[in-house]
Amino acid sequence: MDKPQVKFPFEIRDVDAETNAELLEYFKGERTGFVQVGPEGYFFPQKYKEQAEQYYNFQARPDDIWISTVPRSGTTWTQEMIWLLANNLDFEQAQKRPLTERFPFFEFPLFVHDIVKAELLSENKDSAANVQFIENISRPGYETLDKLPCNQRRFIKTHFPFSLMPPSVIYVERNPKDVAVSYYHLNRLFRTQGYIGDFERYWRYFQHGLRPWLPYYSHVKEAKEHRKLPNVLFLNYEDMLVDLPGTVRRLGEFLDCMPNEDDLEKLLDHLNIKNFRQNKSVNMNQMSKIGVMNEGEAAFVRKGGDPKQQQDQQEFLDHPHLLKIANEWIQQNK
Repeated sequence: MDKPQVKFPFEIRDVDAETNAELLEYFKGERTGFVQVGPEGYFFPQKYKEQAEQYYNFQARPDDIWISTVPRSGTTWTQEMIWLLANNLDFEQAQKRPLTERFPFFEFPLFVHDIVKAELLSENKDSAANVQFIENISRPGYETLDKLPCNQRRFIKTHFPFSLMPPSVIYVERNPKDVAVSYYHLNRLFRTQGYIGDFERYWRYFQHGLRPWLPYYSHVKEAKEHRKLPNVLFLNYEDMLVDLPGTVRRLGEFLDCMPNEDDLEKLLDHLNIKNFRQNKSVNMNQMSKIGVMNEGEAAFVRKGGDPKQQQDQQEFLDHPHLLKIANEWIQQNK
């Protein structure tokens, strides 16, 4: 029996006109404007105002597997790890079916503005398959996932904080400086974001929570408050880099899908960053085909991080004053 709809419990307010105009100038993927949600001021495109209640009332199922992160926190890597562990290391299916199909991104349609969608449809009008894919990625996640059969386990990616989603998830935290650099490149890569400014400006938006799903520390704090629940597994990306076998075992125990030693070695090889970068099923290949990705930008899967390399990324080394600001901000939030 369907549970009754509940009223969305948080205030949704428009970003002030001056800030909104500036953001629209630098982020070409959104054409209407932005909102902030609740006491923490979580940041979303205008479309969220129309669909917040439907997302909030989405009916989770007991066997759903969710992953939640601040964007660019090792999400894709962890998704592939989870899906393979829960599906008996079915590498064949993992290659045949893109990760976007196996592990749908719940709220991605919020970022496909109607005008951008019309542009993509016009550019792809000669390909029925591409047109269908565009329709699929722009359909609200609560509709797409609700239509999956009840006997089919759902794997769901989200960047929503805990206050805006069902609290039964695997959560991954990552160093905010690395998140900011990776998120900057993603925002330049995706037309649905369409960032055209430099990193210094981007860091200012990031630090002040003026990018989707931020503020960063509010998001992580909510997850930490839930980390002791039995249906939540809290992971740290830097720990994953240092001890990937240990992470796989923790995930296997949490999902009740512990691999044997031979399977563990196969999975570790599959997840090796050099192999992962070449894996078309996780690299947004379909998005690239329909023109969602801007040419000349960094790839979707970039460096992945190096556990032996602890220095800050080049974007901060090129701007020592930003590095000082970032380090002070991190210290203030510890």
